[in-house]
Amino acid sequence: IPLRALNNNIKYNDNSSLSAKTKLIDARDHSTLDDYSSMTDDEYADEGFAAYSNSLYRRRRTRDSGWTDCLSFSYLTECLMGCCIKIRNTCKEEKEYHSRNIQIGQVIEADFPPNITRNQKYSLFTFFPCVLYEQFRFFLNFYFLMVALSQFIPDLKIGYLYTYWGPLAFVLFVTMCREAFDDLKRYRRDREINNQSYKKLTRRGTKPVMCSEIVVGDIIIVDKNQRVPADMVLLQTTEKGGACFIRTDQLDGETDWKLRLAIGTCQRLRSNRELFSINASIYAEKPRMDIYDFVGTFSETDNDIQEPLSVENTIWANTVVASGPIVGIVIYTGSETRSSMNASNPPTKIGLIDLEINQLTKVLFIATISLAFLLVSLKGFQGPWYRYFFRFILLFSSIIPISLRVNLDMGKIVYSWMINSDKEIPGTVVRSSTIPEELGRVGYILSDKTGTLTQNEMVFKRLHTGDVSFGMDSMEEIKEYLRNVYISSTSDSDSVARTTGRSRMRNQPLELAHEAILTIALCHNVTPVIDKSFDNIVDDGSTSSNDDADIELSLNTNDNRIDYQASSPDEIALVKWTESVGIALVKRDLSSICLRLPNGQILRYTILQLFPFTSERKRMGIILKDNSSNEILFLMKGADIVMSNIVQYNDWLEEECGNMAREGLRTLVVAKKILTREQYNDFDTRYSQAKLSVNDRAAKVNSVIERLEKDMKLLCLTGVEDKLQVDVRPTLELLRNAGIKIWMLTGDKMETATCIGVSARLISRNQTIHTFKQVSNRPEVRIELNTFRRKNDCALIIRGDTLDVCLRYYEHEFMEVACLCSAVICCRCSPTQKANIVRLIKKHTKQQTCAIGDGGNDVSMIQAADVGIGIVGKEGKQASLASDFSITQFKYTGRLLLWHGRNSYKRTASLSQFVIHRGLIISVMQAVFSAIFYFSSVALYQGFLMVGYATIYTMAPVFSLVLDVDVSAEIAMTYPELYKDLSKGRSLSYKTFFIWIVISDLRHQVMLNLRSKNEILLSNRSELLKFQ
Repeated sequence: IPLRALNNNIKYNDNSSLSAKTKLIDARDHSTLDDYSSMTDDEYADEGFAAYSNSLYRRRRTRDSGWTDCLSFSYLTECLMGCCIKIRNTCKEEKEYHSRNIQIGQVIEADFPPNITRNQKYSLFTFFPCVLYEQFRFFLNFYFLMVALSQFIPDLKIGYLYTYWGPLAFVLFVTMCREAFDDLKRYRRDREINNQSYKKLTRRGTKPVMCSEIVVGDIIIVDKNQRVPADMVLLQTTEKGGACFIRTDQLDGETDWKLRLAIGTCQRLRSNRELFSINASIYAEKPRMDIYDFVGTFSETDNDIQEPLSVENTIWANTVVASGPIVGIVIYTGSETRSSMNASNPPTKIGLIDLEINQLTKVLFIATISLAFLLVSLKGFQGPWYRYFFRFILLFSSIIPISLRVNLDMGKIVYSWMINSDKEIPGTVVRSSTIPEELGRVGYILSDKTGTLTQNEMVFKRLHTGDVSFGMDSMEEIKEYLRNVYISSTSDSDSVARTTGRSRMRNQPLELAHEAILTIALCHNVTPVIDKSFDNIVDDGSTSSNDDADIELSLNTNDNRIDYQASSPDEIALVKWTESVGIALVKRDLSSICLRLPNGQILRYTILQLFPFTSERKRMGIILKDNSSNEILFLMKGADIVMSNIVQYNDWLEEECGNMAREGLRTLVVAKKILTREQYNDFDTRYSQAKLSVNDRAAKVNSVIERLEKDMKLLCLTGVEDKLQVDVRPTLELLRNAGIKIWMLTGDKMETATCIGVSARLISRNQTIHTFKQVSNRPEVRIELNTFRRKNDCALIIRGDTLDVCLRYYEHEFMEVACLCSAVICCRCSPTQKANIVRLIKKHTKQQTCAIGDGGNDVSMIQAADVGIGIVGKEGKQASLASDFSITQFKYTGRLLLWHGRNSYKRTASLSQFVIHRGLIISVMQAVFSAIFYFSSVALYQGFLMVGYATIYTMAPVFSLVLDVDVSAEIAMTYPELYKDLSKGRSLSYKTFFIWIVISDLRHQVMLNLRSKNEILLSNRSELLKFQ
């Protein structure tokens, strides 16, 4: 019975149930999904039992692999590391997080972590022990350490100490210099972030403060487009209603701007200086990882006011203020911020080729012992034979050359320099010079979407009204038509009626487009904002402004000072397009919308109801009243899947949606309905009652809205394109032809991710798409998995929460099927989920992974992958700073992998085998020398001659292999199929290793034959001279 099941107070008194579970465990290795269908849900539901079964399965696999793995050096090292970790955890208590009560305007005396960013791997005290541990965990270095230490024993000493300690010290020196240099660069990058300046609000005014000096309780002013330095609660904004927008793509990967609200009591203050005069405090829950939830309370003692705080009142660290400036109070700093708790510590990455070379050195060690034992056996086990045995091991130590480590480390430096200086990929920086060879072994690429594959710039592309499709080349025609209509209406009202009547007869498509454009300009949640400053708050003590003055300012201000804010970039693209054709949004607040027409006239509408977009409804709606005509309009837009059942019958919507989707455009269906006063009053009554309901409030509210969403007039279908990065499509095609599978991990919505997958050709035009349904328990997962297994060559699209459920019950089965897909898109993924997916692919496929991202939410994924590539772009430098390789554009990935990765791997493979070959030649000569002279354990070459042979004398020809090129860059990029052989590891394998051993033996025989012939010639010459 599993221990976790006992901890969950689950009792197994039924013998039949227990036998069923036992049968499940015994059949785990050869069972399929269909074998589980006969089991009851109760037998599956226990999460503890599932974990127990998985662990037993792994133990069985370990047991079947044999005892040889358990006796290996790597296994013993892992056991030693596990013991050290357990001792550390026993001695060091886990940190406990606590809630806090923060008094506004007062200094907090509690001890909270400093607000610093730290991506360094070492500190001043841990550098030497950590570097030495990482070096001596390799069998090669550990072996030579033992050999060097043995020279302090007089009976085993066979040469000078510098013969063994010199090369070992040089290897350690080069490694420490490289690690110190890499960590110094990380320190400088961290210092740049920690020294960023912010404005701190005090009783005496504002003063500059560095990011690292910010503490809990500080009141910070964050300007527009500035990174938030710590987790804060929003106190004040420049908007009258206390609203502001933030960009969270650095945190969760979502491109939608998030609306945040200031605390009402603080927002109503006349000046932000009055924050220090109120007796108020904020209660904040203890720090946790969930970025979508927060529990807090604002309390003002004087007026006995309490306001609940939620995530809408917070701005997390590493988000960016889109509308500012704002005033916030710091509640979490440093390691307690949401972004830090979702990040992982930077690991020490070891290349696969280094591990393979480490395995080869073990084979050479076995050969050394065998050769020493053979010579001792031939000599006879007489006298101190064990001493002779150890001396022979020391004499043949050159079989495992210490210079191998030196050459490999120097080669890595050369590869890094070549990548940095490549003019074809400008701006590329190698931040970790230990794994350039891994670029040539990548089997899976896991890429972010926003800012990596796309530029996060939405551009309006098409408007379809049913009869006519208006593209970008038709925009001037629409603009001219609207200008003529509204300018004519201003000059002569009578001629307007005649002109409008004639235009409807002649230009009915343009008239339909006019109605659609007006609806698009009204049906949204976009707010036009003019840059403001907190100077008026600090100096004048007022944040309010007259509505007409705001409109006048927006009409007269420069265009570069007006910005649109919304929860979706699609809406901003639509509003900007309506502005470009003549109908501009000039004012928007919680109760009204104002539009500016081409003739300068202002249309005013009152917002009666607003139904925001949700992932469940997939649509948004708004009810407006035209102030000039008192007409009530119900406008709606949404996904074609749901809107097709809401609008009136038509025969073109489905076909045109498919056409736009194939072009990679994001589609929205726009509809309209005119309501009478009686209809709206009836709806408002029922809607208010539903919102006051205690039980099933959400369901009742949706039911009332759905009764109104019927028989709506279909106006148009819009197509918006998320601009891709330069050459994304050919780069993805190049990587796929190279045999690399590509997964897209994003925090964005499923519809958006699917559109980008199609637009970027990650999903081919004729490829079927399987969308994994929402599941919540084991039977649902089993049914959906069986359905998925029956499909061949399809692209998989799955949500992050659904993926968690699948992995909880059927981790091995799901990964086995998912890895067969040519493309996988995981949407709504948190940073932790992205890192877990990378680890799962490494675990189940045993292939090298490469993670590519540009935001702070991609750092965990980049650090978890074998190769992490960060892109420097609009999202900042967090991903770039934490990556192994930094690039400026996604298209550089192709050359980085197919050319530099290929060269680095093949050169290292040739270099390592040639160095081993060089050591084998001298070792075989030593063995022949010992055999000739009665198996004596005497060195053939003494002192510096032995060291010089492995370093100076043969350095140039050996190290020249780092410049070897088998194919040109043009051929490598033209024929990406050449990359497939690299992932199989054929350049460095046991087969090629033994071929080099045979070559070494043959060359040794040639050298001996030449030497013997020279000796014969010399002896004949001496005899001839004596005869003469």
